[in-house]
Amino acid sequence: MSHTVHPYAHRLVNLRDWRSRWFARGKKYRDLLKKDIVIRDFLEKRLKGKYVSSIEFERDQKRTKILVKSSRPGLIIGKEGEGVEKLTKEIIREMKKRGVWDGETFSLELVEIKNPDVDAMIVAHQIEEALLKRLPFRRVMKQMLDKVMYNREVKGTKIALSGRLGGHEMARKEEVKRGGIPLQFIRGDVDYAEHKAVLPYGVIGIKVWIYKGDSLEKKLNQDKRS
Repeated sequence: MSHTVHPYAHRLVNLRDWRSRWFARGKKYRDLLKKDIVIRDFLEKRLKGKYVSSIEFERDQKRTKILVKSSRPGLIIGKEGEGVEKLTKEIIREMKKRGVWDGETFSLELVEIKNPDVDAMIVAHQIEEALLKRLPFRRVMKQMLDKVMYNREVKGTKIALSGRLGGHEMARKEEVKRGGIPLQFIRGDVDYAEHKAVLPYGVIGIKVWIYKGDSLEKKLNQDKRS
């Protein structure tokens, strides 16, 4: 029997990298993992609405680097660039509050996403923003599908919403799809994201799949150009 596998985890090593990149043994592993969870949960709440795609960690023996990928880094940096320093202090305050601060040296780095229309999590954030404005969910899904498929590198897109759609009493699921989404094709570059929109009448689940073609084929084309 087949099993449902997360498209990101299914392509680890081949196409994707771990979102926490470090190595530790024994009790230290448990402490570092707890730190990652505390920081990630805090940043997801603190940066809500800032179009954050992912939060990644890189550790060595001396310091920790937190990579925040966003399509609008200017909202986080602020007008005079004081946003990063302020956010760093807030992270340290939260870690002290949760009892995981040990004086570790870390830096916060922002990475801009050049083409947000082909990033599944950014698309999910845009859908959430439209639903919060009370726009009809079917129109939002179709408009977002057209917007994503307009990009040349996108071969297929699927968007699914579930919950009390339109405020109806009974929850249901609606989805739109265009092109192919080869989930069992490991070489297929499928970007996937899960998100939720908290509306006055309930929580709406958002899932986005974006297929960007055969990764091996794209690599061969790049090698020929170079």
